[in-house]
Amino acid sequence: MIKVSDQAKAKAIQLMTEDGFDPAQDYIRVGVKSGGCSGLEYVLNFDKEKHEVDQVFESNGIKIIVDKKSFLYLVGTTLEYSGGLNGKGFVFNNPNASRTCGCGESFSL
Repeated sequence: MIKVSDQAKAKAIQLMTEDGFDPAQDYIRVGVKSGGCSGLEYVLNFDKEKHEVDQVFESNGIKIIVDKKSFLYLVGTTLEYSGGLNGKGFVFNNPNASRTCGCGESFSL
């Protein structure tokens, strides 16, 4: 399961609406790809379609889809949002990551 904090929910709804997505119907797609200074990099975007290989979760009223490969790296993760002057935007709080980079956008297991 992937969870969504209250702050991430509010920002996701705002951004999805601004980008022409319907938060009640459409998804946040999260995933992992090779890259970043720690070896794996987080991916987040909005999507209207679910694919056959996707896992679907709903947390805090937000629908999340993740492909099966990425799910292995993200199980138990909480999607958070950090705003303000030093804010980083969306943040993945991943209990599986043994090491993260300074910017928090990549990790390793």
